[in-house]
Amino acid sequence: MNLRFVEAFLWVARLKSVTRAADKLCLTQSAVSSRIASLEEELGVPLIDRRERHFRLTNSGNRFLVFAERLLDIQREMKDELGAPEPQAMTLRIGGIESVLHTWLIPLVEHLRRTQPHIEFELTVEMTPVITEQLRRGSLDLAFAAMPAAGDGIRVEEMPSLEMVFAGRHRDAERPGRWTLPEILARDVLTFQRGSQPHVALIELIRRAGLESGRIHTISSISALVRMVEGGFGFATLPRATVPSLAKGTDLAVLDAEPQLAPLPIHASYWAYPGAPQLEAAVQEAIAFVRRFPIDGILAAEAAAELPKKRAIHRKNR
Repeated sequence: MNLRFVEAFLWVARLKSVTRAADKLCLTQSAVSSRIASLEEELGVPLIDRRERHFRLTNSGNRFLVFAERLLDIQREMKDELGAPEPQAMTLRIGGIESVLHTWLIPLVEHLRRTQPHIEFELTVEMTPVITEQLRRGSLDLAFAAMPAAGDGIRVEEMPSLEMVFAGRHRDAERPGRWTLPEILARDVLTFQRGSQPHVALIELIRRAGLESGRIHTISSISALVRMVEGGFGFATLPRATVPSLAKGTDLAVLDAEPQLAPLPIHASYWAYPGAPQLEAAVQEAIAFVRRFPIDGILAAEAAAELPKKRAIHRKNR
């Protein structure tokens, strides 16, 4: 049995589409369909129910999917045990939200360039819904977003969250005393796009305080948000870890503020690659790097350990 044919079936089953599986494997649709047909002929049973308008595996297809994953796992174990050949050039497709870009995405790529010289990168920076959908459709191998991606075969790990703060111009940050929430809301407030975790968390903070929301503006670009703060348009909610890089050459500083914003959660969603141990190793190394990355002077792993305590405090203050 040709394991490349098995791999093609695995991705068709995971992505529920011959078209998306073909894009994932850099093959034509006809090549993927031919591989599936060859498997069906060899096994003597249909694997895909072609009578349905929507994609569906047959009962035999669902049973073979279990064997397919086991076969590819065994292939990987054999390569590991017997000694894999020289690393082959491959592409690692990473997606991340803009907060990740301004925190540790570039150091991550620089690290992988040194340790995985055979890998080429495709980077996508987008909003969480776009990133998670691209991973679900197989267009990305690894995604760092505020929400996990959902789908058969997708693995998810919780990454260290990012502390959120209010930011303004230096003259506002240097003002004596702490900014209260009513004082902040007296200005225009800028936050991430409508429906995002920072936007929802800000609205919830204001609601719990029993205050009027004032003028809250949603901006999908962090760079645009910073420019608007510089122009005196108002205050912004930002991950604290992004401020040092964003503040270079700009009039941006963290405010000493009483209200505590909910942290921005980060999830790593990724595909398992039982037939590509080098790619799977690169994904695991990327996740390990993020856990080790220092955020605000401490290791991200230590920040992750503090996350349950921060959540408990946040819930208590509700």
